[in-house]
Amino acid sequence: MKQYWHDDYWLLLMQLYLRKPTGVKPLYSRMLVDLSLELHISPQVLRARMQQLARLETPRIERLWKTYSNDPQRLKRAVRLLRNMRGFGDASQFYDGVEVQETFEKDFRPVVPSPASGKPTKDMPIEQRTTPAMLAMILNLYFQLTPSTMVSSTPEVKSLARLLDMKASEVVQVMDIYQTCDPYLSRNEMVISPLLLPCQQMWQRFGNHEPTELQTFAAELKEYFK
Repeated sequence: MKQYWHDDYWLLLMQLYLRKPTGVKPLYSRMLVDLSLELHISPQVLRARMQQLARLETPRIERLWKTYSNDPQRLKRAVRLLRNMRGFGDASQFYDGVEVQETFEKDFRPVVPSPASGKPTKDMPIEQRTTPAMLAMILNLYFQLTPSTMVSSTPEVKSLARLLDMKASEVVQVMDIYQTCDPYLSRNEMVISPLLLPCQQMWQRFGNHEPTELQTFAAELKEYFK
């Protein structure tokens, strides 16, 4: 989907830029990702725009900076007004006549949508709490361990589980599914799990590519889970 930029979005970026610590935010910081999901504009594009903001690249950006950068309350009111505009955040308004096909958004949404709205909770099934971004983090660790160390007591497993707000046993559960995807292990047993297809898709996405691609993605994603 073509990602549409609206000049009013500079206000949202400026507010995010000015949040402490002030400056261009990491690519997958949670606040930047949340704004990306709201606008249906990838974090890469928003971060590039934020860098333009930092450099005051255009006269329009300079005017906005002079107007709002030293008056956070005025900026807050402007952002609140923008968000209260009819249709803001509604694809039917900003993408009129365009079919919205989500891409990066899927990485940050559970692989199986919950029937209840709101933030996933620990009492939900694992597939309603696990996102492709989390599966990528687990796959990255998978390639750093051997099967015998893919257990709950392994320090690296415990550490990743804390970062992802999962149980260590759940990280191991995902790694066990990845073992069935691993052609070097030749495990052919039947696996029945809602996570099987998402794990297979993540393996196809990264498993046969250069390891640095997944390592870089996982390193950047740490900012989102902090």
